Amino acid sequence: MSVAAINFPAIRAIYRFEMARTFRTLMQSIASPVLSTSLYFVVFGTAIGSRMGQVDGVAYGAFIIPGLIMLSLLNESISNASFGIYLPKWSGTIFELLSAPVSYVEALIGYVGAAATKSVMLGVLILVTARAFVPYEIAHPLWMAGFLVLTSVTFSLFGFIIGLWADDFQKLQVIPLMVVTPLTFLGGAFYSIAMLPPIWQKITLFNPVVYLISGFRWSFYGVADVDVRLSLGMTVLFLALCLAVVRWIFKTGYKLRT
Repeated sequence: MSVAAINFPAIRAIYRFEMARTFRTLMQSIASPVLSTSLYFVVFGTAIGSRMGQVDGVAYGAFIIPGLIMLSLLNESISNASFGIYLPKWSGTIFELLSAPVSYVEALIGYVGAAATKSVMLGVLILVTARAFVPYEIAHPLWMAGFLVLTSVTFSLFGFIIGLWADDFQKLQVIPLMVVTPLTFLGGAFYSIAMLPPIWQKITLFNPVVYLISGFRWSFYGVADVDVRLSLGMTVLFLALCLAVVRWIFKTGYKLRT
């Protein structure tokens, strides 16, 4: 599809509708995740962190900041995108979207773009809030912004897929709660995988979230559990996989025609 053929008014309408829904539910969409993450900073950063030594030359309170941001970012990206596309399915208005002169690419840009925007806003707010509890520095701000945006877009795409797949509200929460959150906690959010026994270090490398947290932490402090190029490559690979799945869903009509 050429740029000239893209229906920008349709993208803008979907994007603005989704963003308006966010601002109507600020307490749930923004304030609640920021508040819950602030409690982590209070408990782990201030109370516990002040009694612990450094990890990879970084104070523990500062060390966990990238992991906590990723924890909120992954869950909120998935939640925002999955609910955004599931709601039209649940209400039946998805058929109006499918019958309108709007391609799946335009619908994807609108829904995923809005979800990713919300996640980036949330990540920035958490980053600002962290300053009130823990001092930190960002060694590579451009890389930090790049990882923040790339992760938001990638997991918003993943959430979009979950929203298309789910047939009820319960299924929207299964993967974030039962899969993504445990993988994040086990992916080095609160520790360096170098602290694990050798066998568990190798097993942990099969956890895809390790690469996200490691790359993001490198952008802050210049330290990482895995090479930053590998972190970037794994994130881009997951992004490409999600795009391929979305294309297949809209091409075959899976979970859309019933």
